[in-house]
Amino acid sequence: MHIHVLGICGTFMAGIASIAKELGHKVTGCDQNVYPPMSIFLDSLEVEVTEGYKKDQISKKPDLFIIGNVISRGNELMEEILDQNLAYQSGPEWLYSNVLRNKWVIAVSGTHGKTTTSSMINWILSDQNYDPGFLIGGIPGNFKTSSQLSKSDSPFFVIEADEYDTAFFDKRSKFVHYHPKTLVINNIEFDHADIFENIDQIKKHFHQLIRTIPSIGKVIANKQDKNIETLLTQGVWSELDFFNTIESWHHKKEDNKNHIYKQDKLLGELKWDLMGEYNVHNALAAIAAVSHVGVSPNDAINSLKSFKNTTRRMQLIFQSEEIRIYDDFAHHPTAIKSVIEAFKQKYPEEKSLIVLDPRSNTMKRGDLKEDLKRTLEMADAVTIFSKNLMWDITSVKTDKNNISLISDQVENIFEFIKNNQSKFNNIIMLSNGSFDGLTKKITDYFENEKK
Repeated sequence: MHIHVLGICGTFMAGIASIAKELGHKVTGCDQNVYPPMSIFLDSLEVEVTEGYKKDQISKKPDLFIIGNVISRGNELMEEILDQNLAYQSGPEWLYSNVLRNKWVIAVSGTHGKTTTSSMINWILSDQNYDPGFLIGGIPGNFKTSSQLSKSDSPFFVIEADEYDTAFFDKRSKFVHYHPKTLVINNIEFDHADIFENIDQIKKHFHQLIRTIPSIGKVIANKQDKNIETLLTQGVWSELDFFNTIESWHHKKEDNKNHIYKQDKLLGELKWDLMGEYNVHNALAAIAAVSHVGVSPNDAINSLKSFKNTTRRMQLIFQSEEIRIYDDFAHHPTAIKSVIEAFKQKYPEEKSLIVLDPRSNTMKRGDLKEDLKRTLEMADAVTIFSKNLMWDITSVKTDKNNISLISDQVENIFEFIKNNQSKFNNIIMLSNGSFDGLTKKITDYFENEKK
């Protein structure tokens, strides 16, 4: 079968393309912006990618068009597909029909921690020879790709379960299509303001997901999350387990070591290089999830000793005797807060500069500006990239006077960092996008300076 993917350069859709190639299909695709690293990845798969959405791509005569959620009505190619009544599907729908239908799906959902937790689960199962297939919204550190089919026809498939909408013709969340047997819910907060009107609408979609879990399945939820607590009161028809509670999976910091417990039973020590309390919580969720599959907690803890985090999750991208530079995907105030706390915990005597790109739709609109203001008050120093914001970002300034620069020009931020580098031990780049090339510009500067 020949499949043509619209919006192929997104992480999820590129993963779909990769899996379709593994299944033996001919795959082509198109996108508005085709550039590295995704263009290089797709080229390595021998996937022909067309830039733009001109309707003449119909002449390729694919058997099926798979439509990414970046595509909307008015798109020239999509209009032609509709006018000619050609076959099309969403990515999640295709994935379920062709891969997930007969699998034990382990899905990780939540506002934060999906990529890291699903990467942990995938690594534990792989390290314990369960050989799962997977599709994750980033490249796990222990693997070379973000998606892969099982090499041994294993029944297990690990997927990052995103609550974002499926397609312009299917406004349900993507995760409704996955029908997991094991579901992790890390947390629920307001986000994706371009899709959801309020937190109750988000919870409605999460409960739609819960209603698809079989009675022999399991929901594993964060006990400390109030939105999850109210969500679960709407009904759960599967086995229910919790992490972050002494009643089930939890951890204790003892002698500066992270000890993992199930109720009052000590299971082992979590030994790794990851920073932050939130990553320990991610690990608890992962251990609980793989235990449902059959992996012993002790084996899971041992596997996590060799876990390498996903790219752009507190990734150390430059280090010298004077300074460290990190790249992280955090963009929601809660995620930013977790990053700040992690550095204060690990480096209490050091000074860190937060370089923030608030580019998500929710942040651009200013829906979470009060939360952001409270979060940034915790930082030693902050500089903010203000391009394309729809609100006055200067309103986040406080009497603490720790916001050093707000600019819509990356060159200004670059010059500030160059001129003030001696004041900081850590520079932390926070963006869920490309940061207009600023991160690479900074690392190139420091690498050349040290030569």
